[in-house]
Amino acid sequence: MFEFGRDLRKIFAQARHSEDLGWVELIGVDLLKIEARREATDAGRVSCAHPFETEHRAAALWRDHARRTGAADSLDRAERCADSLMRSAVGGDQTALAAVDKGLTLLLRFDLCGDPVHLDRALDALDAVTPPRKSRLDAALTSARTRVAARQARLSDRPGALAEAAAGLDAARRAAGADDVDLRMDAAMLALEAGVIQRDVGLLDRAGRDLGALVEAASPDHRPLTRARALALCGAGLSALAAVAGHEEARTQGRIMFDAAADQFTPDHSPLDWAAIQMLRASDDALPMMALAEAEALTQGNGLIIGALVRERRGSREVALAEAVRDPAGLETLEQRLRARMATAGPLDWVADQIVMGEVVLARRRMDGRASSTLAPSNLASGSLGLILSEAAVTAREMGVPALVERAERLLETARG
Repeated sequence: MFEFGRDLRKIFAQARHSEDLGWVELIGVDLLKIEARREATDAGRVSCAHPFETEHRAAALWRDHARRTGAADSLDRAERCADSLMRSAVGGDQTALAAVDKGLTLLLRFDLCGDPVHLDRALDALDAVTPPRKSRLDAALTSARTRVAARQARLSDRPGALAEAAAGLDAARRAAGADDVDLRMDAAMLALEAGVIQRDVGLLDRAGRDLGALVEAASPDHRPLTRARALALCGAGLSALAAVAGHEEARTQGRIMFDAAADQFTPDHSPLDWAAIQMLRASDDALPMMALAEAEALTQGNGLIIGALVRERRGSREVALAEAVRDPAGLETLEQRLRARMATAGPLDWVADQIVMGEVVLARRRMDGRASSTLAPSNLASGSLGLILSEAAVTAREMGVPALVERAERLLETARG
């Protein structure tokens, strides 16, 4: 008979020594943190038979915990493990593996918190080593480099940058095979973004096919988070297709995909994944404010991109509700709250609050019909709406967060119009 506790421990003991860490998607973030700490502690023991490999697993587990929770401490621990690996590496293979860990950790730091300097540091680490040709580490290095370069291309204004990045991702994907899920996800996401920017239905269809293949390959019983991420991107692609082609059925299917993604796991299993899905669903005004409030609670405090996006979306929804019921007192209360927290906010949260402050000003204009509106000098030196939104856009661009740049610039156009 299957003895649940003992046999389950045996299964996990065997999985711990496997190079495939897909099993971690089945455990919650609390147990994941325990596993990461255990591996890191074991790597430091004199009795550890394979300290390099053990610390390599610890780095991967800390990265996954940071990816799912946004915990700054876990991200720092992952980077410390990578630095330790780079110091202790012996031979070309270990040096290459350590560089991949360092590069992927810095890539994750950018994905979570922005700041393109982390991408530069990642490329420096990855370009500093050359593994033996035709080894699996050669493919791993190429995959990591290509993923970093794709993010740099997204931030570039250079014509053709996205097309070059897409070609690089496709080549790396063919070399890596089907096992590199993150690389496949990045390739589909870039095709999706390029399709939206170029209003190209063909690119959107291609991204949909790639994501559909990921969904089919990711079993809900073994890879629930991979499946949820692919489903959420499918929903985003269908929503984008609906916007480009005016296809209402695609919009409905997109909502179904978002709902299916949210059903794959609970919020405490992967808080950031859950919050990201709520953000995607937030474009639909039917999403309850309570869901946005919960997403904000899960993502605040670590200077996260998703935290700033949720903060801005919830604030904008509050402004819209106050305007809809013509509640100037509500706008005043919101403005006071924004001013109070902007004094201690990090760069991304500051940008989010500046954008919401701009929404407050525009809502007041529409409510009282004034031709112009300013904020108190205590908020910004010139007090102008244009300066509020321009500075928000500049800061968001410096931090490498196009979604906030777009939001600030769209509001600026509204204000000038």
